[in-house]
Amino acid sequence: MLKNCDWPYSRSYRTGSENEPLEFYLTAFSNANSLDLLLGYFSFSAINVLSVCFAKFLANGGKMRVVANNILSKTDKDTILKARELGQIDGLIDLEDIRSVRYMLDFYSSHFFECMAWLIKNKRIEFVLIKPKGKLGISHYKAGVFSDGENKVMFSGSCNFTAYGMVENLERLDAYLSWENSRSSKKISDLKQDFEKLFKQEDDTVEYIPIDKVEEAIKDEFGNKDLQQLLASEQELIRIRQGLSKNKRLVKLLRSTEEQLKDIASKPKFPYSKEPREYQINAYNSWVANNYKGMFAMATGTGKTITSLNCLLNEYKKTGIYRAIITVPTTALVEQWKKECAKFNFKNIITVSSNENWDNNLAFFNTAARLIDTSYIVIVTYASLPRQRFQSYFTQLPKDTILIADETHNLGSQGLLRLLPNIHLEKRIGLSATPNRKFDEVGNNAIQDFFNDKPPYIFSYSMKEALEIGWLCQYTYYPHVVKLTDQEMDKYKELSLQLLRMGFFDKKTGKFRSTPEIEKKLLERKRIIHKAFNKLEAFKAILRSEFDKRKNLKYTLVYVPEGIEASFDDTDLCVETEDENSLINEYTKAVSQTDDSVRVK
Repeated sequence: MLKNCDWPYSRSYRTGSENEPLEFYLTAFSNANSLDLLLGYFSFSAINVLSVCFAKFLANGGKMRVVANNILSKTDKDTILKARELGQIDGLIDLEDIRSVRYMLDFYSSHFFECMAWLIKNKRIEFVLIKPKGKLGISHYKAGVFSDGENKVMFSGSCNFTAYGMVENLERLDAYLSWENSRSSKKISDLKQDFEKLFKQEDDTVEYIPIDKVEEAIKDEFGNKDLQQLLASEQELIRIRQGLSKNKRLVKLLRSTEEQLKDIASKPKFPYSKEPREYQINAYNSWVANNYKGMFAMATGTGKTITSLNCLLNEYKKTGIYRAIITVPTTALVEQWKKECAKFNFKNIITVSSNENWDNNLAFFNTAARLIDTSYIVIVTYASLPRQRFQSYFTQLPKDTILIADETHNLGSQGLLRLLPNIHLEKRIGLSATPNRKFDEVGNNAIQDFFNDKPPYIFSYSMKEALEIGWLCQYTYYPHVVKLTDQEMDKYKELSLQLLRMGFFDKKTGKFRSTPEIEKKLLERKRIIHKAFNKLEAFKAILRSEFDKRKNLKYTLVYVPEGIEASFDDTDLCVETEDENSLINEYTKAVSQTDDSVRVK
């Protein structure tokens, strides 16, 4: 943190001295999580010079606000403009991945500017550009305030926030520490007050300039040197970097920062710049209070995966290790969970399904866990879970291993119910948007007993709540009613009569009794509705109507009717049935045939 840094006794930095201005920036960025810059010239080239400590700043959750004059290099201006084009930079980079961000920032290339655009888009760097009102000059402040959330360090001097300003020119910079004396605290307070007034665009002595109206600095052999220094080429930056090795204090500081960054990159962390949402924190606290058992009944899109992995992260913070087994219904979800775990920087992720060779890895970590504190995560399909091959390893997992059961209602299927009483893992999280199994009280009761939880569950987060708070976007629901074909209706009636004739309906409760036989019949009847033949034609009409209105089908998500009800007895869900393939193919064909311009993923 800022208070623990080795600030020079004089609190001054000067080019060519033992304490270079660059040392101040390296130290402050590495130990702060916010920076307010009030200056004249700004250039992203400075961030390139500071790549190591700036990556550490980002890892700290750092955010930077800049008030600068209205002259930028063309590249810097274009980068800020590009960030406003939301679709331009989606998917190109992921600066939440701190393992690679340090290297992304280390190259002065088009990719570097994509990084900068990402930071601007995600409000990690914000700009206000100004010039004096009614005058020909430029804004030429050169000051700023770093903060770690508790203490602050202000600087003031002759340095511009450019590569040349930090390294090449003869510059001077003075530092003021908020905890040192009342004079320093007052200077920091005054600067913060001035900055807020400018940043909020409430200062009537300046003119606020839209980014598309800023002046571009033109590199000219005989032009203004201040403008030239904004445009340091890649070759010049390389030469500047090589020159840093002459100062032993800087070399030591850079090495120390690099080691800190490696340490951060090796540890699990919450994957986003913001902390977990309040409801995700509440979910963890409720789980702990319920003796580390419970169900998270959360609407689709509200972050069930992140919420449960945050529980694992919090347990890691207590013990320094993490062990979890994650059960999922399909092999596609195995890969999805693997990616989510990687975002948390969890390592040693073992995926188990019928098309994986996982035995050796799981055997190794199982053995290692009995000897040393070893962290690992196992992700397994429900189909593989009960098999003897997997169970021989599963029963050896340490009992403090956290079980995360995705789509928990699957545990109530006949092939898995018999496992529940024998599962020895003491920490359990069930995840589902629809925890209740229709027509299956036996399965519901078994799941509730297993997780020591029942409706309304230790944590519930409905779609209504998510919509009201803004975590999910508002939508309009339009039902389209279709009729069953004569053949489908005959089959539906036949199943209904079978249920009545066999005495499965309880007149006292108004419900069908819960037995495996009844459940099978009810699910068979339900699938007639799910896969009704006339749905496909209605679907095609909806697509055509939407395409005629929008001239495209961008951002269209289609849920295809299910194929078969999973039993998890004999087959892994990586094997699709002909029925399932047929449905997917039919609906895929319907989308692609809407227009030649439509592409289906």
